[in-house]
Amino acid sequence: MINHHFSTVFVALVALTAVTAPANTAERTSYGIAPAGEREYGAKLLVCGICHGEKGVPKNPAIPVIWGQQENYLQKQLHDFESGDRAFEAMAWMAKTFSQEEQGSAAAYFAKKSWPGRSAAASASPPATVAVCQACHQHNFVGGVAAPRLGGQSYEYLVEAMRRFADGERTNNADMTNIMKALSPAEREAMARFISGL
Repeated sequence: MINHHFSTVFVALVALTAVTAPANTAERTSYGIAPAGEREYGAKLLVCGICHGEKGVPKNPAIPVIWGQQENYLQKQLHDFESGDRAFEAMAWMAKTFSQEEQGSAAAYFAKKSWPGRSAAASASPPATVAVCQACHQHNFVGGVAAPRLGGQSYEYLVEAMRRFADGERTNNADMTNIMKALSPAEREAMARFISGL
């Protein structure tokens, strides 16, 4: 019943957004895909903004920033949501609405956006475990080819993502699962506080 209700609401959102999605050529080409089906694709991108924020700042701190995130990471997450390798009902439905071409275009579209500016956060001392995470996520946690940007994500999102890896609820990255299982909850919380302040 809940799944049916969610899918009905989601389809209605996409349909409503498609009616109001931009149709002019300049806006079409900014999405990066062929004009065929552009209005529907643009509507899907607008639906992303409902949770992830129209200007890249999520409305809920448990939702990650995707503006300015690594393109290859975004595309992998869409694939993982679609395949079920990463579980989250809303994103599973969303990812399944995109074709493979649209998944790539959506990843490129959000990757080209600027990471949203934030007011300066209180700086925390780096925890002892910082070097373990920087090996992949780079200095200041800006991310790289192998790993997403984490610096500036919210504490709420980071600590929950770390917990889900540690508890085996999120399994789409075996290295992260092993690393997070090796850290105590207190170490994960300290790391999340530090990274969210960058």
